[in-house]
Amino acid sequence: MHFTTSTLLAAAALIPSTIAATAGTSTKRGLVFVPNAKHPGDNQIWVQPGSDITWYYNYQTQPSPAYSNRTQEDFEFVPMAWSPSTTFLNDVTALVKGGRNIKHVMGYNEPDGYSSTGGSNVDPKVAASNWLSQIQPLAKMGIKLGAPAVTGAPSGHTWLANFFNACAALGTNCTVDFIPIHWYDNFGGLASHIGTVRAAYPNTSIWVTEYAYSNQTLAATQDFFNMSAEYFDRLTYVERYSWFGTFRTEVSNVGPNAAFLNNQGKLTDMGAWYLGKASTGVQPGGASSAATKASVAGLGLLGAAAVGFLML
Repeated sequence: MHFTTSTLLAAAALIPSTIAATAGTSTKRGLVFVPNAKHPGDNQIWVQPGSDITWYYNYQTQPSPAYSNRTQEDFEFVPMAWSPSTTFLNDVTALVKGGRNIKHVMGYNEPDGYSSTGGSNVDPKVAASNWLSQIQPLAKMGIKLGAPAVTGAPSGHTWLANFFNACAALGTNCTVDFIPIHWYDNFGGLASHIGTVRAAYPNTSIWVTEYAYSNQTLAATQDFFNMSAEYFDRLTYVERYSWFGTFRTEVSNVGPNAAFLNNQGKLTDMGAWYLGKASTGVQPGGASSAATKASVAGLGLLGAAAVGFLML
């Protein structure tokens, strides 16, 4: 069934509590952490009392200082090797020996993407060799391994298949416990993409580690948010998901309506729903602050890594 933008806006005006309820609450929700140095108070919004968010990653090996006072049990940190590294194994091992109970790690970020669009641009053979050296040994420590997080483009499927073939060519297997996926288009495409990944790797769970419906109207974005949240929570093999939009509207490179905060740092309706809370009545946008404008460049660099596949 297709709903027009005007129909969705009318429905939202009449029954906001019903729309908010469709997102529900969930223990699967995580944080793609984009720190705000100019407004550090924004960083604590995601871990306020009653928040549904239970885990986070920051594209790095080390936990973020903003959450240094939180244990793994309170707020699980998931280390990531953004690109091939010679220190990842030692770094994660040191975290564990230091008392941090690391349960999951993730591999390379968008290795099929070019650096100009934020990808790590890694050859599958290079990735396979580095994986066996730096990531695979962590499985012996009981840590679950997330596959390289390819883009949502067709090249992502090809790259991942070539990666596993390269591992086999080295005489061993690169084992993974879950497949991270990225998506920034409509819900139909998202469902199809998940189906394709599931068919290719039927015995492996899925984490949706970056997703949004970029550059859409507010109504379309909210509709996508609610449909996707219900879908992820219903599928048992989708273990976790994290929306890319935990920042202020004016620094969003996936469109203003995907942001969970307005320009004063207040939770939008969608941001509140993601935390498992009631509608706030706050819409994206609003007057900008000079301090926030100064942080646009920093977010742009990180955001480029997150949405490199938007060539689709």
